[in-house]
Amino acid sequence: MGLGAYFRLARAGYVLAREGALSIVDQQALPSGLRFFVGAGRLLERPAVKRTGQVERLTRALNRLGPTYVKFGQTLATRPDIVGADIAAELAVLQDAMEPFDSALVPALLADALKERAADLTELSPPIAAASIAQVHKAVLVGADGRRQQVAVKILRPGIKQRFRADLESYYSGARLAERMVPALRRLRPVDVVNTLDRSAQIELDLRLEAAAISEMAENIKADRGFVVPQISWDHTTETVLTTNWVEGIPIREVAALDAAGLDRGELARNLLQSFLRHAIRDGFFHADMHPGNLFAEPRSGDIIAVDFGIMGRISRKERRFLADILHGFITRNYRMIAERHFEIGYVPRTQSVDDFASALRAIGEPLQGRKANDISMAKVLGQLFATTEMFDMRTRPELVLLQKSMVLVEGVARALDPELDIWTIAEPVVGDWVRREAGPLGRLEDLKDNLSTAAEAMSRLPAIIIKAEAALDDYDAGRRSPGRGFNRFMVVAGFWLLAIASLLLIWRLWG
Repeated sequence: MGLGAYFRLARAGYVLAREGALSIVDQQALPSGLRFFVGAGRLLERPAVKRTGQVERLTRALNRLGPTYVKFGQTLATRPDIVGADIAAELAVLQDAMEPFDSALVPALLADALKERAADLTELSPPIAAASIAQVHKAVLVGADGRRQQVAVKILRPGIKQRFRADLESYYSGARLAERMVPALRRLRPVDVVNTLDRSAQIELDLRLEAAAISEMAENIKADRGFVVPQISWDHTTETVLTTNWVEGIPIREVAALDAAGLDRGELARNLLQSFLRHAIRDGFFHADMHPGNLFAEPRSGDIIAVDFGIMGRISRKERRFLADILHGFITRNYRMIAERHFEIGYVPRTQSVDDFASALRAIGEPLQGRKANDISMAKVLGQLFATTEMFDMRTRPELVLLQKSMVLVEGVARALDPELDIWTIAEPVVGDWVRREAGPLGRLEDLKDNLSTAAEAMSRLPAIIIKAEAALDDYDAGRRSPGRGFNRFMVVAGFWLLAIASLLLIWRLWG
């Protein structure tokens, strides 16, 4: 680790201590050496910070440290298994809002990114929104035919990639140092946390990938109604610039404006929740940053308009089926089925008891019965479920944790629109339809297709495996001068055909 990384780590530690962020640490749970350093750091706290909440101190410190640290806080919000549920919930609302960079730099940045196409963008406004990675301007796009269209132009902050790389170097060094110096911290997997942030940053720092996410979601929802995404101008999109049509809508958080426009807030809430579940369960691809600042309501149609697709979630078909079965199991109070799905998918080891696990799930689900609709949270139920599974040796599933974090945001927005929202009743049509589809002929055919694809892939690799095995045997025989070389070759070839026949039998059985 270079001196610069040491300096950045030291500065970050000072700011965190000065702003009182160390107050969230349970010192009694730390090893004695680390407890001393945290206690010493708290001596640096400004007197004024003692009047604020603990998590508020952390978010203020992260904002002061800059964009990389804001993103780090947002990443921790997706890992309640590491920072705890309370801190994760508070960090989930960490505002990704920063001071905009100088608008005078924008023309040169556009010219560098878009070359001659930059001239198509005229009448650029001051920054409309500024976040840790980029800021957005309103502009007019003049087409080759002279047609004028209002667009949103998202531009990466100058030097942001270099800033992220430098800070990530410090994070990696600090995480490795923590694992070496304090073995007790290894269970929190600090290096894995930095890896998560690194992967997220790589995606968000290339706006072409955000454009691809918008395009994929637009393809998924083209037959749906009620949920809209922007349209991309690919000729004016590069690694550092993203251009879409300008969407006109009422910010979803402005309840009074929604009422003045005559929009049905209950219907908006229903539409939002069902759209999110449809994207997650049907498509396996969902907007993972649906906070109120990224959602608008179209005043004429009542459609939900989403923006900012920098953070997306993706889950496989197996996990989508798992999620649908879990939610449907709680809706129908079928706790045994929920338990069996955990074992079938391999999330809970076979050494555990299905009956005991079903009883633990009942302890989560039964208190929901007879409660008012606004007292029941689907996101909290999933959070309790993930906490309970730790008792049964289920390892954290990061993709499901991200989904649960996203559900917290969506539920929060939906509740703000309609405090009496009945989450489970609204969810049933989407979840139930998926469960019934998967149990029917279409689901069976897709299972067969997946199994055939897996078997075919395995078959295609067998010849290469045989060639490598024969080469290894040749090397071994040459070294040992074994007279049984021919026999060894025969055994390898025979094994290949036995595997091939077994695979064909498996395919036949699946087809039958």
